Amino acid sequence: MDPQDEVAEKIISRAIGEELRRAREANGWSRGQLVSRLPSGIGDRTLLSYEHGTRHLTLLRFIELCGALGVAAPALLNQALQRGRVHLRNLVLQVNLRHLLDDRNDRFLPINRWARNKLREYPDGVVELSPSSVREMATFIGCPYHELANYLARFIPDEPLELSSEIATDE
Repeated sequence: MDPQDEVAEKIISRAIGEELRRAREANGWSRGQLVSRLPSGIGDRTLLSYEHGTRHLTLLRFIELCGALGVAAPALLNQALQRGRVHLRNLVLQVNLRHLLDDRNDRFLPINRWARNKLREYPDGVVELSPSSVREMATFIGCPYHELANYLARFIPDEPLELSSEIATDE
């Protein structure tokens, strides 16, 4: 395996684990409480190793954990990749406009006017930016896409993921 791929793999495992932990804590659950909700019967230590990113999750286990946590698996994965700042080229970035406006990086100051105008449209302060939108913004301010995407990814909202609508209707 390419050393860069190994690094990316570790970053992704840690980022997914961190998001799983955040979702569990947002529910107010201990690891034991989450494990007791899983049909697969994994142990606390296995969950701990997932949360620390030291053990890789299968896709089915990831979906099972997300279901038990009440979050949509695609949303959790998107947040994990954004927080880990990997594979940003394919992500819809969630950006907290208020946090963006608090940053005074001269390189990206042209975005501040856009962010102030967007706040009128999105009073909660959170917008989702498609890769094509980020590409256009990067062209406008004259910087490479990956540089702007990395910058914007820093302003991920702090709020926990919302309950998955698919899961919410099952109850």
